[in-house]
Amino acid sequence: MLVKVAITHTTALSAFGVGTRGLARALAGGSFAGMPADQPLANPRARKMMSRAAYLAARALADLVRETGWEAAPIGYYLGVGGSGGSLDDVIALLDASLVDGAFSLTRFGDRGLAACNPLLAFQLMNNFTMCHGAILEGLRGPNSAVFSRGAGTIAALAEAVYAVRSGECLHAITGGADAPKHPVTTAELAREGYLARGLMPADAVGLLALARSTSRDEVIVDGVAYVSGRGRPPGQAIVDVFERVSTRDTGVDVIVIAPWGPPAADTLRAAASARFPEALILDTTPLGESLAASPALAVSAAVDALRDRPGRAAVLTLGVDGDPCAVALSRGAA
Repeated sequence: MLVKVAITHTTALSAFGVGTRGLARALAGGSFAGMPADQPLANPRARKMMSRAAYLAARALADLVRETGWEAAPIGYYLGVGGSGGSLDDVIALLDASLVDGAFSLTRFGDRGLAACNPLLAFQLMNNFTMCHGAILEGLRGPNSAVFSRGAGTIAALAEAVYAVRSGECLHAITGGADAPKHPVTTAELAREGYLARGLMPADAVGLLALARSTSRDEVIVDGVAYVSGRGRPPGQAIVDVFERVSTRDTGVDVIVIAPWGPPAADTLRAAASARFPEALILDTTPLGESLAASPALAVSAAVDALRDRPGRAAVLTLGVDGDPCAVALSRGAA
């Protein structure tokens, strides 16, 4: 018999504020509290080694572990992570010391550049430490993976976490994504690639989901996770392909949450959702901004929140700047 995996708890730090209760209603027309102010971690000294995304992940992870009450390690941790987000002062000092006649020199970088910055910068620059810092602080000690994400990577992390719980590799797992695209380097990258001009609104955020084997019909079940490459074919067709992997017209869908990187992607996702399930309520995460690795996790959290209010079936459709559409199917109390 196939083991069912449930999403037992969710949490987030985003433009919605702290947590995810009420997120679905807010997306349907409510207000947003805004990103909460930074708060000290249990180990304040660790903050010096953290990027902005790592701090957000560590703070949200502490909240989620406390809420779940899971005291017995190991706990799996599978996180979609964004680009490096080191201290800009240190990065500039490193680059200045690495220039020869106005051009970057790898030799000078080794001789002088590395010595010009704080050695702790390395922990801010390594993408996997967005996951590692929090895992160390909370003592998770379970199977883990940090997946680089511009959208689809976060759904891949979710798929890994579901498999880990379903296969018995771990009893509990935490997954989601954390990113800080408001960092000047990432914002500049998005500007160069034309996304800002087309309406992308960068927003720092983290979204985390707690997974365990289902023990009750009243839990939100992960029925399917899928992602496909959008390269070499029209986005609309790729979205239809991935949507068909997790949904059938026979079972129906009550709520569809779309997570687009900006207006062009929103139009494409909304058209695909409306064509397949014209009666479904469509919620759009655009008001939260685009948080790259975190956006898909926020969309799944919104779908979970919607199902807490009303049992049924929900689908999540995502299309990030990587161009790879993803879909997640969820249900609660559905036949």
